[in-house]
Amino acid sequence: MRAVQESSLPEIVRQEDGCLEYAYYAAVADAEKILLVEKWASEERQQTHLRQPHMQQLKRWKEQYIAETAVEKI
Repeated sequence: MRAVQESSLPEIVRQEDGCLEYAYYAAVADAEKILLVEKWASEERQQTHLRQPHMQQLKRWKEQYIAETAVEKI
């Protein structure tokens, strides 16, 4: 969570065209768990976001810090 807080990535993503929400939350019961909530104007905008160069930083974080991920589309 600290890596996210100290980076400019969330603010960069929030400025992307079509980003409606991009926020990280730490679980109260387990600070080791982080929830990322993203809302995009369309699937196309989200796919464009995933191809941005700054997303390489997120990939490095996942490799370094994240043991497991789950994606839910609602």
